[in-house]
Amino acid sequence: MMKEVHVAVAVAVVNDAEVLIAKRPDDKHQGGLWEFPGGKVESGETVTAALVRELDEEVALPASESQMSELLQIPFEYPDKKVFLDVYWVAVGINDALLAHGAEGQQVRWVKVHELSDYRFPEANQPILDIIRQRLS
Repeated sequence: MMKEVHVAVAVAVVNDAEVLIAKRPDDKHQGGLWEFPGGKVESGETVTAALVRELDEEVALPASESQMSELLQIPFEYPDKKVFLDVYWVAVGINDALLAHGAEGQQVRWVKVHELSDYRFPEANQPILDIIRQRLS
């Protein structure tokens, strides 16, 4: 049986207009596709604590748990991997937004909702894209 990976995902939004996306390294699962920042929830860690840590480590974005609200949960099975995405909406202040960059060398950008369709995301992210469009368009 495939082990399920519990992943915390941040839909980081600034000014109710732009969303932060990052490009997956080519050597990773679903490499070369764009994604919303986040990462594995460590054992004993809450999802929001994982997001605070991952946003700092991955994209140098300061965030606190008070800026986060639960958005949706997506269990998804790829042929080679099973994931459980815990997705949170993160309201980001403009000054913090300016600090965001690919702290692990990856490309990172703030994009407007209508630009999201120009980027390729992992299949599991489709419901996230749909909900962002509903909320921001």
